[in-house]
Parts: sequence; C-alpha cells; structure tokens
Amino acid sequence: MDPRLRGDTQTDKFMEDDIHYLDRPGGASLAYCYTPPKPGVKGTVLVFLPGYMSDMEGSKALALDAWAKQQGRAMLRLDYAGCGASGGKFENQSLIDWRDDVLFLIDKVTSGSITLIGSSMGGWLMLLVALSRPMRIKNLVGIAAAPDFTDWGFTQEQKMTILRDGKLEEVSEYSDDPYVTTQIFWQSGETSRLLHKEIAFDGAVRLLHGQNDNDVPWEYSLEIAKKIRSDDVQAHLIKDGDHRLSRDQDIALLIDAVSRLG
Repeated sequence: MDPRLRGDTQTDKFMEDDIHYLDRPGGASLAYCYTPPKPGVKGTVLVFLPGYMSDMEGSKALALDAWAKQQGRAMLRLDYAGCGASGGKFENQSLIDWRDDVLFLIDKVTSGSITLIGSSMGGWLMLLVALSRPMRIKNLVGIAAAPDFTDWGFTQEQKMTILRDGKLEEVSEYSDDPYVTTQIFWQSGETSRLLHKEIAFDGAVRLLHGQNDNDVPWEYSLEIAKKIRSDDVQAHLIKDGDHRLSRDQDIALLIDAVSRLG
C-alpha cells in the first residue's frame, strides 16, 4: 500500500487489479487493490468500505471500481483484517481494529482528498474514519449505513449471550457460514457509538437506503442526516430496495451519486 501519485514514482509498480499487501504494525497483513488516477484526471480518491463479514470483491465495490477505471479515477478497495484476502483471524477483530486498518491503508496508499463509500457496517467505519482524518475526507456516501448497530441491532437476550458466551452465532442469509458477533467486536462498537451526539463532519454526504431493508431500518439514514453537522446532506430512499442495494438500478444510483461529488 505505498502508491501515492500516478506516473512518476512508486505507483508505476502497482498494476491494476493486482492484490497487494501491507503489514499494519501491531495488526495483520492487509490486502488491497489500488488503481491510481490517469494523468490529468482530477477528483477525489474513492475508497470502498465493505460491510460486516464482507470483502472488496462484492458487486457494488467491483462495479464502482470498473466505473472509476473508465473515468480514470483513483480508487482503493480493501479487506479488513480477518476478512477476504487479508491475514488475521476474524474473531479477534474489533470495530476499532478495522477502523485502524482503513486509516493505515489510506495513509500509506493514497494522497489528496478522499470520498469514502461505506456499505452497512462500512457506513459506521466511514463516519469513524472521517472523524479521524478531517483534513482528508471530503465526501461520504453511505449505502444502508449502520452506525451503532451493536446497540440497536441485537435483542437484550442476544447481548447477554455475547457477554456470557463470548460470541453470538446466527444463520446468515448471505453466506453458508454463520453470522458471528464476538464480545470484543460488540464491546468496541458500544464504545464507538455516534448517534447520541453531533457528528462533526462538514463535507458532502449522500445516504442511500432501501425501504425494504430487513437488516438496517431506513430511518437510521435519516438519523445520520440529522446528526451530521454538514448542511450538504441528502438521503435517497429506494422504496423497493433491500439491504444490499445490488440491483443494476441500485448500482446506477450509487455511481450517479459518487460521480456528482467529484
């Protein structure tokens, strides 16, 4: 993850679509794909943040990456520790570990202003990263963003199971593997909640949310819009959209939102 600017120095050795790795001090070997900008092409660096138990090979990330290549835009995709092609054990990771993975990679790989695109849990990380790098993060695009879901996303009985047994395993409709929430992740989420106060971000924010989302109620995008300090905030509700927003028309809406931010 050492590329900076297109053409002159380090980035020449980074081929498009290759997976590269950087070892985060105190963390894991992190996998990423970086496409540098074409000469003369302006615009923020696009950084895609996947959801929980997801990776950089999801349909939205790949579609946005393909569009960025067509436009000559810089884009970074990445896998958090314990996910996808990155090293580390999933059950050892916390929300803050994943935030620090993102911070490490954007610091090492990219330069200039950034647009963060966060899907589901990636929308929570998007906000945490923006608060940690206020001088670099220019725009935010949330896709069913789910900040604070350790609070509202579990029943009291499920929370007690996490605390008693160290983890909660549930059937996932998106994977053959169980949906696992560990105590270390849940506790780090509880200490990183954002919706109880103003979120000090002043850039442009676009929030996309399906009203048929059975995982993250669409009202949370309106709550995010209310809590973010910026005046340039828009929420786009898709009446027949589900949680994933991966249909062709959903991806077209995502690309349109990103393209208008520059």
